[in-house]
Amino acid sequence: MSFYKNRLFYALILFLNTTGLAEQPVFVKEFMGQVDFVKGRLMQLAEAMPEESYSWTTGEGVRSVGEVYVHVAQSNYYMLSLVKGEKPDMSEGSSESDKKTALAMMEKSFSVIKEEAAKFSEEDLNKEIEAFGMKFSVRNFMVTMIAHLHEHLGQSIAYARMNGVTPPWSAQE
Repeated sequence: MSFYKNRLFYALILFLNTTGLAEQPVFVKEFMGQVDFVKGRLMQLAEAMPEESYSWTTGEGVRSVGEVYVHVAQSNYYMLSLVKGEKPDMSEGSSESDKKTALAMMEKSFSVIKEEAAKFSEEDLNKEIEAFGMKFSVRNFMVTMIAHLHEHLGQSIAYARMNGVTPPWSAQE
């Protein structure tokens, strides 16, 4: 009888792994938690910034407030395409950097990242990719993605404060 129980057990494991119902790797859960955190902060800042501040920049040749938010969204798509081994599609979204467009682009790009990352297995995380002239494991490149998001979160906090906007979560403390 144990022969049939073992086969049933392995069939169940195979079913769970092939239907996406198996446990996600811990790293994927942690990555998605970081994505949620940065998304929440960036979206709060983007909402708090007045429309007229979206064209504000620290100087010539430097991205404006709105351009930073659009860059975040476009980079999310670009970096995800590298992780998936696809040719980057630079046509995603718009180059417009007004408040409504930037918010919509960021919202969608974060949703796509989470949707795709949720599919990653431990095997996927260990695959090697090439990006920016270097080789990374997918896991390591996902750390780079989070670092990039945090970099622009910090930039956005500075831009908000320079425009007299207190980050909403700071105002609550």
